[in-house]
Amino acid sequence: MSWLVLVLSGVLEAVWAIALGRSEGFTKLVPSLTFAVALVLSMAGLAYAMRELPVGTSYAVWVGIGAALTVGFGMATGGETISAVKVLLLCGLIGCVVGLKLAH
Repeated sequence: MSWLVLVLSGVLEAVWAIALGRSEGFTKLVPSLTFAVALVLSMAGLAYAMRELPVGTSYAVWVGIGAALTVGFGMATGGETISAVKVLLLCGLIGCVVGLKLAH
């Protein structure tokens, strides 16, 4: 259960990061509220997962999922340039996250 919560928390990390960017310095209400709710839920899930999983592994998986999804979303929506190098590095990041799970 902790791994599932951790993965969902990593997804919520991407949600709050994207919402933060769209809030324009907290001047837009809906993205600002989305940021706040996703942030709290993401942190709560990370804290829950850390009750059973090592801190370092939990944090690395959480950040890795959030970063990969945030950059992937940016590339999908045109906010980030797409390059073979970026795609390769994202695949490496995802591979590292999977590796941490398998090594646990």
